Formats: sequence, structure tokens, C-alpha cells
Amino acid sequence: MSYATPPGWYPDTGAPGLERWWDGTAWTAHTRPRAAEGSAPHQPPAPAQPGAGEFGPAGFGPPSLPLPHQRGPHDGAGSGNRTKILAVTLSGVLVLGAAVTGAILLGRDEGGTPAAPATTTSTSAPVTTPTAPATTSDEPDPDENPAVLVDQLNGVTVPVPQGWEKPKSSSSDVPTIRTVQSYDCPGGSSFCYHGTVTTHTARSAETDPKALAETDIVTAADLAYEEDSLGRRNHGGITAHKVLKAEQLSVAGRAGYLVRWQVTTGKGPGGYVQSVAFPSSVGSGTPVIVRLAFDADVAELPLSLMDTITRGIRPLGDSATSGGVGASISP
Repeated sequence: MSYATPPGWYPDTGAPGLERWWDGTAWTAHTRPRAAEGSAPHQPPAPAQPGAGEFGPAGFGPPSLPLPHQRGPHDGAGSGNRTKILAVTLSGVLVLGAAVTGAILLGRDEGGTPAAPATTTSTSAPVTTPTAPATTSDEPDPDENPAVLVDQLNGVTVPVPQGWEKPKSSSSDVPTIRTVQSYDCPGGSSFCYHGTVTTHTARSAETDPKALAETDIVTAADLAYEEDSLGRRNHGGITAHKVLKAEQLSVAGRAGYLVRWQVTTGKGPGGYVQSVAFPSSVGSGTPVIVRLAFDADVAELPLSLMDTITRGIRPLGDSATSGGVGASISP
């Protein structure tokens, strides 16, 4: 039985001194300097080397061929040597049998009485029991903090407002926070949430935050109010939009760009969508995109809450308050 290797940072054997992010199915473009020896917790073995067409240099990941002690009876040269091994083993058994017979005959004294057997002692090798590495850090794990959404891959945290939750799974399969209560979508095909925030890795070759945000806002609006990832038109589609804000800003200590739209939908009150793009503070600095979507006419979701959440985005490990790790914000 085999088990999938969980997402995480693993040593990149093709680039000594670096670690690369494994997303659970394939290697990604994210790298970071390898932690100092002894300071990082033990990591499980890295997943198998990606095949043709997958990202990643040929140097990282475990070897794709079995090691000699792992070969089965039909693996290459191992089966060709089996006959030789059996022959040598059989010869050794015959020689050992002859030696034992001679020792018995020579061990008898002149009266034919067998001599007393010699007493031998042996010392067994000490058994070493592996022990888990000691934990030296007293800092709480941010993943366990209900007031913070942690995106390990992109190296950011997002504050969770009161009355919101971090779902264990979602249809988008990305780090997500949302309002706790759901409702029947105006389109009647599913259930919806009044507010959602998601974090993403920018997939295009573009690195300019302004260009990324201006392009991503279309995707953010479509997924929230036009047609979701499962092809459902939960709000009857978008009939019009209006640009409310487009500006530079500092996000998680990096220069970023923000675009905010108000959208009108075929059914329901419509809503507000926002895309924020900025470079990651970890690895190679691959851009991060944070998407926000609020339904209109919801008293608990003023546009000022969008601003508060955006200001609260922090680099991973930053313990600052005002919406950072360990803080709680209210609508």
C-alpha cells in the first residue's frame, strides 16, 4: 500500500541549499533557502521525481529506479545472478556439513566417548530505538489559530473576521475563509455564502502587480457572480460592472496593486469583488493574488471590512497585530 506525500517544503537535490514546495501532486516553482541544520523539523521523504511534462529539474526527488536491495525477482540483472547465488549457497551448505561431521568424529576421546562441548559466548549488537526530534519552539502553530488563515505555499496569513470560518474543504481547493451561514443562491442551483476570501499563486508569466490585478479581477468577478468553478450560474450572470477602486498599496510588506468592482447580476442584489496582487515574501517571490467577494446589501459586510482584511494580510511568521497573526477583527 502506498501513501501520498503531503504538501510541504522538501530538499531540492538538484539545487543544494534550497527547498522546493510539493503541492501534494507535483513540484511547484516555489523555492526557498534550506533551513539551518538541526533547526528544521524532520520532513518525510520527498515525492517521486516528476515525469516528462511536469515541472521540476531532473535532479530533485528520489531515484526513479529501485535500489539493489529493493529489486524484485524479475528486476534486471538481479534475476540473472539468482542461479549463481543459489549455487554458491548450496556449496557452502555442503562444506559446512562436512566440517560438522569431522568435528564430531575428532571430538570423541580414545574410549569413544564424545568430548564435552566448548562453551562460547556472543555479544549482541545494541539496539538503537529512533526517537522523535525534540521540539524547541514554544510559539503556537498559526494553523491552529481560528483567527488566522495560513497559506504556507505563498507565505502569507489573512485575518479571519468574527462570524467567519476556515472550511476544511471547498470547491475551489485553495486556502479559503467565508461567512459561516450559507443561503440559497438567487439562481436556485446551489447554496451561496455572503462573503468569501481566497488566496492564490499567480499562474501567468506576468509579474507586475498592476497588470496581474487588472487581469485577475475579471476572473474573480466571473467565479463569484457569473459562473462558479462547477459551471453553475448562481446569480443569473453579470449584467454590468463599475470600477470602484484601482490603486497601488503595500501588502505584507511588499508593493502591490488593488482593483475593486461593483457588479450587477441578473438575479439577486449583486455584489463587490476585489483582486489584490503582490510578490510573495518567500522563495523566489512568485506573485500572490488575494480575491475578496462580498454580496451587496448585507449590513455585516461593509466595504470597510474589505479594507481591514487587506491591511491585515501579513508575511508568514509576522506576529504583528492589527489583523495579523493572533488578532481578531470585527465587521
